[in-house]
Amino acid sequence: MMDFTFWDILRNLLVGLQWTLLLSLVAFACGGVAGLLLLLARISRLQALRVLARGYIELFQGTPLLMQLFMVFFGIALLGVDVSPWLAAAVALTLFTSAFLAEIWRGCVESISHGQWEAAESLAMTRLEVLRHVVLPQAMRIAIAPTVGFSVQVVKGTAVTSIIGFTELTKTGGMLANATFEPFMVYGLVALGYFLLCYPLSLAAYRLERRLNVTA
Repeated sequence: MMDFTFWDILRNLLVGLQWTLLLSLVAFACGGVAGLLLLLARISRLQALRVLARGYIELFQGTPLLMQLFMVFFGIALLGVDVSPWLAAAVALTLFTSAFLAEIWRGCVESISHGQWEAAESLAMTRLEVLRHVVLPQAMRIAIAPTVGFSVQVVKGTAVTSIIGFTELTKTGGMLANATFEPFMVYGLVALGYFLLCYPLSLAAYRLERRLNVTA
């Protein structure tokens, strides 16, 4: 049996932490782009787009992330494509993130007074121009805090990807716990790693909400 010192364990966990952070960033960035497209479809005047976007959002909000991960990982494989745990994890988390961000942002857009839409349209502005110049700048101010707050859920959601073999922080911790027979210490460090990632985000969301005074 290989002997692990405390620093060996810490070094390996830091590698897993890096993969957790990278996966979170990829999922949040790609999910944000997809979420913006979903938002535009969700508030479109075309009923077909609204129905499709709503169905997508309800599907990914109404099913567990674990099931979505399995469907992506094994579903793509059924098509004859060799999918890696990294790719499956990134795709599944992107789909999950996009659904929630789209709904968060839709609520922020719809919180803007309808009178502002009408006033802008009376100036012969197109719907996209109204969104870009009038509605979205105000909605973004409201959306910053909940968006940053949701990023905590994305980080914690990466732990589920260990099920399909993606070696992020949780998976690394599991392997080290089995190798060292020190599960309390290892998982304590894993929990500390998630805390160090998530607490600053939670604190930032709280401070942004107070600074922007979105309830005023």
